[in-house]
Amino acid sequence: MRKIKIAAGLVTAALALTACGQGSATKQEAGPDGKTVVRYMNFSANDGHEKDLDAIVAAFQTANPDITVQVETIPYADYFTKLQTAVAGGTAADTFELNYENFVTYAKNGSLAELKDVDSAVYKKSLYDAFNDSGKQFGLPESFSNVVLFYNKALFKKAGVAEPTAEWTWKDEQAAAQKLTSKGIWGDYQPVSYNEFYKALAQAGGSFFNADKTAASFDSPEGLAAANWLIGKTGKTMPTEADGAGTPDFDSKLFKSGKLAMWHTGVWMFSAMAEAPFDWDIVVEPGSTTKASAMFVNGLVVSAASKNAAAAQKWITFLSSSETTTKARLATSWELPPIADEAQLSSYLEQKKPANRKAVLDALEATVLPPVIERQQEMQDIVTAELTAAAAGRKPVAKALTDAQTKVNGLLKK
Repeated sequence: MRKIKIAAGLVTAALALTACGQGSATKQEAGPDGKTVVRYMNFSANDGHEKDLDAIVAAFQTANPDITVQVETIPYADYFTKLQTAVAGGTAADTFELNYENFVTYAKNGSLAELKDVDSAVYKKSLYDAFNDSGKQFGLPESFSNVVLFYNKALFKKAGVAEPTAEWTWKDEQAAAQKLTSKGIWGDYQPVSYNEFYKALAQAGGSFFNADKTAASFDSPEGLAAANWLIGKTGKTMPTEADGAGTPDFDSKLFKSGKLAMWHTGVWMFSAMAEAPFDWDIVVEPGSTTKASAMFVNGLVVSAASKNAAAAQKWITFLSSSETTTKARLATSWELPPIADEAQLSSYLEQKKPANRKAVLDALEATVLPPVIERQQEMQDIVTAELTAAAAGRKPVAKALTDAQTKVNGLLKK
């Protein structure tokens, strides 16, 4: 499961962040050699991709000899705490990395510089648009992953069921799951959770919040359809809590052992399933009234306090879209580059397992981003807990949905 850490809000203490013996990039306009200094703080290179980032920096500095990039790589577990402290103390790096969920907070509180004259055509539109707030571009997409439908081709063939297609709807998926479910084999698995609910809600044509995002709006006919879609499969075509659903690696082990026909999960599981002893593939997830694929995206931003904003934007443009970066990401499986030019992605698309890797890019044509509030983790926990209670039969689905919305609205008022 992809890790997401949400900033609860900027700390107010004016504490300086010092790392690697470097001074504040927001105050350091040029180095001793007269070159413009751009300081970059990130988490994604940590624990395995430091050398890849170094190579990208070297290529950028060769192409831009008047700019020096100073890299500060922080472990994910510590990153957002240090970033909050740096921004609050006015010592943030010129550029830094944000996942979408945290980007929303920083864009709203004025911490980010608006980017000017960006060539948006370089990027996949849904990825680029994720970093636009109120009509202003405050970030560039850096990398992404998304969720698709995995399926066991051998189980489909054995059961005489036609394989999934991009045109499938929930009804098609459920009909196939019923035929594929048999003794020791489950037809489907989709976690009963917040992440799956907000996506299913969008697939049913609903919205999580009202238009101005002042109140939750998922306790609706569309929300009930989404909740029933997830919960209605439990114990019928997909395993329950009692069967182990929801425990660590339960779903991946079930699929890899050949006991699960369809599985809603992320493209980050490709490598883990590479050695599965059967043929499998993927398609874009089915929807109900519309398609809506879950998208997780990291972005690159420029600090509003940077004294070198132009050079900083030049750096993040290179880091997000250059051929050097694209090749490095594909060669090392460092998530996926956000570029629109699919010809540059040929080495990824031509890999044989799964064969239909094009579905990863097709899923970007109709996406849904996570709903975000300041008390994000509490909101996620509330929705998951209420849906789980309904799935376990502890309360009616409609009651769980109503209770979840009431509690989420309570968070918005505090």
